[in-house]
Amino acid sequence: MADPIKYFTLEEANAALPFVTKVVSDILDSYAEWQDRVRNYELVVGSDSSTIEPESHAEAREAVEEIAKRINCYIEELTQVGCVLKGFDDGLVDFYSKMDGRDVFLCWKFGEDSVNNWHEIDGGFAGRQPVPPELTQQC
Repeated sequence: MADPIKYFTLEEANAALPFVTKVVSDILDSYAEWQDRVRNYELVVGSDSSTIEPESHAEAREAVEEIAKRINCYIEELTQVGCVLKGFDDGLVDFYSKMDGRDVFLCWKFGEDSVNNWHEIDGGFAGRQPVPPELTQQC
C-alpha cells in the first residue's frame, strides 16, 4: 500500500529545504559520478560480445550499480520527507500542496534560496508560476 501523500504549506516546504538541499546536493554529486562510471563501463565493455563476463566488465558494472544504490537511498530520503525528485540534472524537487481544493506542486530547483513557484500536477517545470499569497495559508 502506498504511503499517503504529504501536503506542504509554503512555510513547511521552505522549512524542509535545508535537509532537502543537502540530499539533492548528494544526489547531484552521485549522479555525475554515476554518469562517469556508466561511460567507463561502456568503454570497458565496448563491442565485446563474449557470453562470459570478464572481471573488468564485472568490476565496472558493480561500480555503476553501487552508485545507483546510493542514489536510490537518497531518493528514498526525499520520499520520506514527502517530496518528489523530478530532475537529476537540475535538482528539481516538487512538494505536494493544495490550491483552490486541487492538488498542485510547489516547485524548487537546486540553488534557489526558497520555494517560490508552483505548477499543476501535470504541468511540469515549464508551467512554473510564482506562488500566490493565499497558498501560504493553505494546507
